[in-house]
Amino acid sequence: MFKKVKPFFLTVETPLHAGSGTDLGVVDLPIQRERHTGFPKLEGSGLKGGIREAFENDHAEIKVDSQMVKKSDKEIISLVFGPENGDDHGSAIGFTDARLLLFPVKSMKGVFAWVTCPKVLEHFITDLNLAEIKGIPELPGENTVPSGCKLLFEKNKVILEEYTFEVKKDEKEDETCSKLALWLSNNVIPEGNIFNYWKQKLQKDLVILSDDDFKDFVNLSTEVITRVKINNETGTVQTGALFTEEYLPSETILYSLILTSPVFVGKNKDKKIFVKKNGKNEEDLVMEYFVKGLPPVIQLGGNATIGKGIVRTRVMNP
Repeated sequence: MFKKVKPFFLTVETPLHAGSGTDLGVVDLPIQRERHTGFPKLEGSGLKGGIREAFENDHAEIKVDSQMVKKSDKEIISLVFGPENGDDHGSAIGFTDARLLLFPVKSMKGVFAWVTCPKVLEHFITDLNLAEIKGIPELPGENTVPSGCKLLFEKNKVILEEYTFEVKKDEKEDETCSKLALWLSNNVIPEGNIFNYWKQKLQKDLVILSDDDFKDFVNLSTEVITRVKINNETGTVQTGALFTEEYLPSETILYSLILTSPVFVGKNKDKKIFVKKNGKNEEDLVMEYFVKGLPPVIQLGGNATIGKGIVRTRVMNP
């Protein structure tokens, strides 16, 4: 049973392909999507595997409680992420599917906007409540933008892709949207001065669309790349080697929940650094190991050798 929960965020740096296998539709290799909404997602199992690999390949030391340990210590990784032989014991950490929070869409002004919708935001707030996050701002209604939005034409119109949306110009709605945009920029965008531009952009270039409009964009505005394999002997495309792949675009922002529990080992087994002490329970120590050890940049999904799936991480603290 998981006893501790924290949200964490993934900002896509290079297009991300978390594949769902081959398909008979327009795209040969589509990305993973929720069945009931069609919104893109990243399966928790794939997320966990990618993060485990990041820990295994990082030999830096971190301090957990009062002990220095290597992130890549095989026995500790086995206790946290589970053993290679899954029959030995369960893992002490879990991840929910990474859900879509903000999706980048080309804009006539401001280059691009981050869009979301009431359905996504309501689910996001529900998930944050599981982690007992406080100080969450009130949610704005659909077709709203923050005060001082830099995307506007004719005072109340936003052009996204080839579509024009009329936004509400109501002082209260503007203020509500501004508070949400500020909260998101402070808690979602990675920390550090080098990300100030992105924080400021999110504070001004957030658009809350209707659920239906958002669904259309996340279904029709992902990146679709055509790939081929060249026959070395003929210099032409190899027969049957022309295919299309779908990607989540750069600047997409997703979130997941980290779930930790006491470590699962038999009695009299060595729990390493995860022994209850100094007022910290086992699940607290597992979470501390993860939060301190999580690299700021990881690779997720396929096509790592061509630079795809580079993602920045940020864990949110209550």
